[in-house]
Amino acid sequence: MTKINKPIVVFWFRRDLRLEDNAGLYHALQSEMPVLPLFIFDTEILSQLDDKQDRRVDLIHQVLCKMSQTLEQIGSTLIVKVGKPLEVFQQLTSEYEIKSVYTNRDYEPNALKRDKVIENYLKAKNIVFQTYKDQVIFEWNEVLKSNGEPYIIFTPYSKVWKANLGEDNCKSFNSENWVENFSKTDKQAIPDLTEIGFQKTDYLYSPPVLNENVVLTYEETRNLPAIEGTTGLSTHLRFGTISVRQLVAKAVTLNEQWLNELIWREFFMSILVHFPYIVNAAFKRKYDSIEWRNNETEFEYWCKGKTGYPIVDAGMRQLNETGWMHNRVRMIVASFLTKHLLIDWRWGEAYFASKLLDYDLSANNGNWQWAAGCGCDAAPYFRVFNPTEQTKKFDPELKYIRKWVKDFDSLAYPQPIVEHAFARNRALEVYKKGINDN
Repeated sequence: MTKINKPIVVFWFRRDLRLEDNAGLYHALQSEMPVLPLFIFDTEILSQLDDKQDRRVDLIHQVLCKMSQTLEQIGSTLIVKVGKPLEVFQQLTSEYEIKSVYTNRDYEPNALKRDKVIENYLKAKNIVFQTYKDQVIFEWNEVLKSNGEPYIIFTPYSKVWKANLGEDNCKSFNSENWVENFSKTDKQAIPDLTEIGFQKTDYLYSPPVLNENVVLTYEETRNLPAIEGTTGLSTHLRFGTISVRQLVAKAVTLNEQWLNELIWREFFMSILVHFPYIVNAAFKRKYDSIEWRNNETEFEYWCKGKTGYPIVDAGMRQLNETGWMHNRVRMIVASFLTKHLLIDWRWGEAYFASKLLDYDLSANNGNWQWAAGCGCDAAPYFRVFNPTEQTKKFDPELKYIRKWVKDFDSLAYPQPIVEHAFARNRALEVYKKGINDN
């Protein structure tokens, strides 16, 4: 690889895997120094993934290969490292004269700790660590009550969010127009999946496409799992292969209901920053006193989609087979686990975290706590979804169920593992006791 003998800046890709409309990358490319693009397969994160055929690792790898091909066309290359971020930067600072490291902010607790370690290391080397807002329109400290406290109810949060929204918030950074400012270096091979410790999966990445017709009819179609009634862009938002600014600009003109979904995403991110204890505990602390049954056999039935409730089983089988589940069905299966089976929401959250392509800590945590009744702005604990009624409303022709539950019409399909009315009454008693005793 050609050695760069002059001062450079580094742009560190994380949850922003795109060259277009990338805030931190734009600022790096404006620095008047060659920009060395970097991605780190963080072994501290990878070591927590038990399944070595993880679709998300495969997804990232495929996107990096496409980005690298684009950079090679302009005589640059993407540097992809495998290791702990601090060790990678120790290596890079010994090889290059780095003036600044640019990156976009990440708000998860572990990411904040990681970035502080990197910032302190670089500061000791007189290297500036510059971070930018990119994955949200408004950060955790930009939509607050008049007294400076965070909103914990979505509706007032969303009203202030919308009131603060202006054209500048959705303005593109046009980083793609400045790619000539990347450092000119020889092609560097990206480690293949086996070198990272993973294997190829069935996932095939395709660039994000916003179907505006889906957005226009979003209210009518978003709850119907048998049709393509949602945008399917959650995974792209998670990994930053599409700009949230682009989506919000479209949502403002096309559909407020869809805009609200994008605002929910930022609401949950704000909650996570302000209340980091929710990673391991209920937002409403008294809900931690609920005596969960945590029957491991029933949990296994739920995981495998063998509960005897077709809408629940369809959702779990869709998740296991594809890494994705329809949003309405996510609510149904989460309610079933926490209310019908009285299994700790953290068990379900962890299972989703291990499977979902679009897994995002703040949204996953927020939605599971919402379903369990213990989160901020959550459904009341006495709301227990009836899977049969949910099926009648949202999959009346059983198209979704029959697609994923192949044995639905056969004698092999299991009987329900618990009767609905019994399970509902049991849940109400256990919840009421747990909450009122504390």
